[in-house]
Amino acid sequence: MTIRVLLADDQALLRSAFRVLVDSEPDMQVVGEASDGAEAVALAKRERADVVLMDIRMPGTDGLAATRLISADPSLAQVRVVILTTFEVDDYVVQSLRAGASGFLGKGSEPEELLSAIRIAAGGEALLSPTATKGLIARFLAQGGAADDDPARSARLDALTVREREVLVQVAGGHSNDEIAERLEVSPLTVKTHVNRSMAKLGARDRAQLVVIAYESGLVRPRAD
Repeated sequence: MTIRVLLADDQALLRSAFRVLVDSEPDMQVVGEASDGAEAVALAKRERADVVLMDIRMPGTDGLAATRLISADPSLAQVRVVILTTFEVDDYVVQSLRAGASGFLGKGSEPEELLSAIRIAAGGEALLSPTATKGLIARFLAQGGAADDDPARSARLDALTVREREVLVQVAGGHSNDEIAERLEVSPLTVKTHVNRSMAKLGARDRAQLVVIAYESGLVRPRAD
């Protein structure tokens, strides 16, 4: 299947470069370009995009607002947003993860990283660029309020079984299904089932949202290092 990609950036030259790169891949196709967030949302719906490469800073409706709009629209449930930013530790990036983005990538990343990011996001996986470590994201997420401050956040996990909680902890650690299967001594298919059930119970769009929930609920605590 061809991955339908939408480019959202206010710099036409950058969009052009991304288009050449993406269209050179046999399993990808650029289906539209947007210069602001509002246009990105409209095109995502009209062109049935699978992945939106979203610049976070754009005039008018920015990438953060556009990500929220996409995440809140049931008709766009299949759309995955990858935030492209120059500042990988920007608080706006974390807000984007909360808003429904599948992850983020620095604009200085290698072409292979960008193409891999598109495939990972299209597959429903959480995407964190190499320099944006899980510990750094955890610390930013913690700034939004710990579970001790909001019991409702930890109560969200009541619907999960003990095994589903164990799997969620591993997902929040950035481990793949195969790695989790090895750690918990179960099959990858069993892990995938637990992940899917957890997403359904918690209303998470993808694994990135599960990571956010794991930290915000207090199930996983930020690292001190």
